Amino acid sequence: MAFNGKEGTVISLSTASGWTANYRNQMGMTDPKGHFFGMERFNEILAQTGCIGIRIYHGIDDNGKKVLIMVGAKANEDDIDGGIIVEKAIPCPTICGRANNLNS
Repeated sequence: MAFNGKEGTVISLSTASGWTANYRNQMGMTDPKGHFFGMERFNEILAQTGCIGIRIYHGIDDNGKKVLIMVGAKANEDDIDGGIIVEKAIPCPTICGRANNLNS
C-alpha cells in the first residue's frame, strides 16, 4: 500500500473527547495530556521534496519524559529520515489553554 496524502479520518468532538478522557483516566501523574507544535514546523516538514504527510513517533527523552517526534513521510511509506525531524513540543500540562472537552 502506498500513501496518498489523504490518510487519517476526521472524527467528532464527542469521539475525540471520549478517547482523550480514556487516556487521561489511565495516564500517570507526570504523563502529558497533549503536545503543541507550531505551524511553521509542520510546514517545514511538509515542504520537503516528496513529502506527502507526517508520521509521529512516541519517544522518551533523556530525562524519562514522554515526547512526540515528527518526521515527513513519502508516498512509498518511507520516512524522510535525512530531512527535518521535529520534537520539543510544548507539553500540556503546563500550557494547555482553557479547559475543554479534550483536556479536562
